[in-house]
Amino acid sequence: MKKRLISIAVLLVLALSLVACTVPGMGPNGDNGGVKGTPNFDVPEGGYDGSAVTITFYHTMGSNLSDVLDLYIAEFNKLYPNIEVVSSKIGGYDDVRDQIKTELVPKKHPNLAYCYPDHVALYNLAKAVVTLDNLIDSKIEVTRADGTTEILGFTDEQKNDFIQGYYEEGRQFGDQLMYTLPFSKSTEVLYYNKTFFDENNLKVPTNWDEMEEVCKKIKEIDPTSIPLGYDSEANWFITMCEQLNSPYTSATGEHFLFNNETNRAFVKRFRDWYQKGYLTTQNLYGSYTSGLFTALEPNDEGMLIRSYMSIGSSAGATHQRPEADNGGNYPFEVGIATIPQVDAANPKVISQGPSICIFKKDNPQEVIASWLFVKFLVTNVEFQAEFSMASGYVPVIKSVSENETYKAFIDKADGGKYISALSAKVCLEQEKAYYTSPAFNGSSEARSQVGQILQKCLPLNDDGTVDAEIKKAFDEAYNTCKYNT
Repeated sequence: MKKRLISIAVLLVLALSLVACTVPGMGPNGDNGGVKGTPNFDVPEGGYDGSAVTITFYHTMGSNLSDVLDLYIAEFNKLYPNIEVVSSKIGGYDDVRDQIKTELVPKKHPNLAYCYPDHVALYNLAKAVVTLDNLIDSKIEVTRADGTTEILGFTDEQKNDFIQGYYEEGRQFGDQLMYTLPFSKSTEVLYYNKTFFDENNLKVPTNWDEMEEVCKKIKEIDPTSIPLGYDSEANWFITMCEQLNSPYTSATGEHFLFNNETNRAFVKRFRDWYQKGYLTTQNLYGSYTSGLFTALEPNDEGMLIRSYMSIGSSAGATHQRPEADNGGNYPFEVGIATIPQVDAANPKVISQGPSICIFKKDNPQEVIASWLFVKFLVTNVEFQAEFSMASGYVPVIKSVSENETYKAFIDKADGGKYISALSAKVCLEQEKAYYTSPAFNGSSEARSQVGQILQKCLPLNDDGTVDAEIKKAFDEAYNTCKYNT
């Protein structure tokens, strides 16, 4: 324990010293005012030299997904037999981050890892993550074990095959450089009780005005219901900023921009909905709102209640489906749609799910080997298809939709047994709507604080102080971000 505390302390000292310094080509917060920085990795002449190297990949995959990965590690080894890939499951996403934090200073960190943008912003304090720009653009020809060749970087076709919103997530660190590649993705979708909607001639809401009207009608039909459950308060706040084109955060200059009148107005509006019994959220309800959507649940008074709409992760579709009876029949059919929008001509839905980053190593061949492996996975149609079908995540390349096995999977899409296929289908149809937020040292705190704004403000009683209390909640969140990061 003492040794672990010393390691963490050393890392914190290193991080603080790096924050106080100016990284070449970058500002003190990992940004440089929007000017493109200088890539930190130069591809060695000749690219991969064929030498034997071992690379370690930290991830969170369970056995079903690891089985898929292992199959494709074997396929990769047919092309590059001298590159040994060690696949290592490290708990959840935060466990991966926390373990890497303790390993950076003694340089025992992996070669590549599952990551979220906030994790990469943390790793960047120690300048540990490889920028991928020179690798992506490399035209060096590499010969594989089967005698075929490939260029080290991406072809134009491969670049254009990525779903753009997923790909651009790798550039959100303030210096316009690429730090990550998308691996598998999810977003938020609107689950709704299609059976109930059809029986009551309800229209699936496409914008927030329609959502308010549908909630009102559902409340009239079933007065004990909570029409809408929204799992992530933080996602909701950030998505509204995107949809309203209202400031949230910036990777450059002043980071914390969310304390403004536009944002206070939508929080007040949703507070009114909450007071009318139209909605609840994960933290206010006390658990995932999918439980309220899929079955009757008791409220504080012991009354059985339910919801008829739920906004949650597309990767969690099977959790938004009610239990089937002994005959395999579901009590109702689930419909899935994109979340409501402010402007249908400029839709915005959040990009989630793991990306991959590559870490610096003393031996540049380890970086090259890591790159070749990541490139193999993210551009491989068969792997992306199989991983999507096994995980519920969405492929990151568009050409998967032409894969015959995946097409057959999507063709089965329904609101029951094949609900994961239905979720993936909706996600693929909104490929141009995805957004990501800036990542910097403190972006994780901003996300936490705006989520807490909704948690604090939705339950506010209408005693004449609502506006002042909302303003207070915003000010407190801003000050926490400003002075505690």
